Amino acid sequence: MSMNTVPERLAALRAAMKANGVDVYLIPVGDPHSSEYLPDHYTSLTYFSGFHGENSNFVVTMTESAVWADGRYFVQAEKEIAGTEIQLMRMGEPGVPTAEEYCGKVLPEGGTLGLCGLTANCALVNSLKKELEPKHGSIKTLFLEDELWVEGRPARPATPAWILPKEYAGFSPAEKLEQLRGKLKEQGCTAQLVGKLDNLAWLLNLRAMDIECTPYAMAYCYVTPNRAVLFIDQARVTPEAKAELEANGVTLADYDSILDGMAAETEPQTVLAESATVNYAVYQVLENNPALTVKDAADPLLAMKGVKNEVELAHLRESHLRDAVAMVRFQIELENRLAAGEQLTELTVDEILHKYRSADDKFLVESFGTIAAYGGNAAMMHYHATPEDHAVLQRKGFLLVDSGATYLDGTTDITRTYPLGELTEDERLFYTWTLQCHIDIAKAVWLDYCDCHMLDTIAREPLWRHLINYRCGTGHSVSFVGNVHEGPHALNGRNTTLMRPGMIVTDEPGVYEAGEVGIRIENEIECYHKADNQYGTFLAFRPLTFVPIATSPIVPGVLDKEQVAWLNDYHRKVFEQLAPRLTEDERAWLAEKCAAIGCQC
Repeated sequence: MSMNTVPERLAALRAAMKANGVDVYLIPVGDPHSSEYLPDHYTSLTYFSGFHGENSNFVVTMTESAVWADGRYFVQAEKEIAGTEIQLMRMGEPGVPTAEEYCGKVLPEGGTLGLCGLTANCALVNSLKKELEPKHGSIKTLFLEDELWVEGRPARPATPAWILPKEYAGFSPAEKLEQLRGKLKEQGCTAQLVGKLDNLAWLLNLRAMDIECTPYAMAYCYVTPNRAVLFIDQARVTPEAKAELEANGVTLADYDSILDGMAAETEPQTVLAESATVNYAVYQVLENNPALTVKDAADPLLAMKGVKNEVELAHLRESHLRDAVAMVRFQIELENRLAAGEQLTELTVDEILHKYRSADDKFLVESFGTIAAYGGNAAMMHYHATPEDHAVLQRKGFLLVDSGATYLDGTTDITRTYPLGELTEDERLFYTWTLQCHIDIAKAVWLDYCDCHMLDTIAREPLWRHLINYRCGTGHSVSFVGNVHEGPHALNGRNTTLMRPGMIVTDEPGVYEAGEVGIRIENEIECYHKADNQYGTFLAFRPLTFVPIATSPIVPGVLDKEQVAWLNDYHRKVFEQLAPRLTEDERAWLAEKCAAIGCQC
C-alpha cells in the first residue's frame, strides 16, 4: 500500500487497527520523555495527520478522525488538514470535547483503544481509563506507529553527550543529587525515576543536541539514597563526561534496558514517578515490581530548577546582553537593506539573526526556530516561513520577529514587532494596547501570596478594556541552557504557582487578528524580592532583556504617565547596558531608538 499521503496513511493505520482488534487508536504529541519539542523520530502525529502543532492528540476510528489544537494553532491546523477527512477540535472552545471525552464517546460498548505505551504519559492513560469505564472499554498498548512508519523515518537521536561545567551550572551533579534526595525525603520517598529530559539535564548537568534547538540527551535516571543510574546510549557519552559522571556517583546503563532494569530492581524503595511526565510503559513496570512502592506526586526537580541559583542568574544576565547586541546589529542591517531597496523575505530575517548570534563564541544553537512573520502571517502565533511558503517584506505594516538562542551561559527568548512603513490606525492602536499590556506586567508589584494566574490578569486588562484577548499565555518560564519553555510557573489563566525570587518568565502579550495583523512584544523578566513591611512580602519584576522597543507606532495620549515613565526608564537602561559593547555608529543608532518620549509621544 502506498503511504505517501495522509488518506493513504490513515487507511494503513485502520487496517492495522482491525488486525489488532482495536476500535479506536490515539496518537499523542509525545516521546518517551513527555518532551514539548520532539525528536523527528517521534513526530508520528504529524506523519499520520499532517498537523505540526504542539500539545495535541490525534484520534482515529474506523469511520472518522479528529485532531486537537490549542488557540495558538487554530489557523495553522485548518490549513494543514484541509482536504482531508480530519476534523479540527479547537481546544478550550465551548462544546469542544477533550480527546479523552471524544474517545469515550466514539468507543463501542466493550471496545478497545490502542496506543503506544512509550509515547503516552501515564496521566493521559489514566484520564482515558475514566472515560472508557462506562463502556467497559479496555486499553491495549501497541506499536503501530513503529510498524507502519518505516520508510523515511528519522533515526532515534544519539548526539554526543557532555557535561555543563559547574562554573556555569552553579552546582555539580553530586551536589544536585543530594539536594534531590533531601526533597524526596520531605515527600516521603526514597527514590525517583527521572524521565523528563529538562529535569534530567538540570540534575546531572547533562547536555546533548537530541532535540532540534534544545540541548538535551534522551535518557532516564533512577536515583536512590545510594545510587544514581543513567540509562543512555553509552556510545554517545564522551569519555570526559563518563568520567565526570562516575566521579559524581553516577553509573551508566543502556537506554533500551530501562524497562528490564526497573523490572529487575530488588531493593525496596518508595519511588516517586509523576504520572504526567513518566510514560505509561515505564510506569506499568514500576507498579508491577513488588519491591517498589510507586508514589505519583509532583516532581520536585521542576520547582528546584525553576528558581535559578545566583551563578545561573549572573550568567543569564550576561548572555542576554550579548544576545541584545546581536539583536541591535540585526535590526540595523535589516533597516539599511530595506532602505537601499533590497528585496528581503521572512527567510532573510532568519539568516541575518543567525549570522550575528552564531558569531558569539558561547553560541550553541537557536533556542527555537525563528518566527519571522510579516503582515497577516503574524496572526498565526507559531507561523514559520518555509522556502515554499514565505512573504516578501514591504515598506508598510509590521514585521514580527520572535527568536532566541542558547549559549553556554544562558537561553534567550525575545519578540519585537517592527514597523516597516505606513501603518493603519488599527495597527497603531493594537500595537499601543499591546505595549500597555507588556508594561503593566513588567512594572507590577504584588504580595507573595498572589499566584501566576492572578498576575496574568494584570497583563490582559488594557486589551480586555477594548474587548480583545489573546488565546495563549502571557508568559512562560525559560530553562538555563535548555528548552525555551519549562515550568513550574507560567503567566496564564490556569497556573497557580507562586512566583518566587530567582524565577524567570517571559512577558509577551499580543494581538492576533486572523489574516490581518499579529503583534507581540516580549522580554524575559526576573522575579525579585522588593520589600518586607507590616503588610507582608512584596515581589516585583526586572528585565533580563535589553533591546529597544519601537516607539514610532505608539498612538499619542494612550499610554499613561507611569507607562511612559517605565518605557523611558527601560530605554535609558538599554542604552547604558549596550552602548559600551557597540561601535560609534551603532551607539548613535541606539541613542535614536532609545530617545525618551513624552506623554503625548
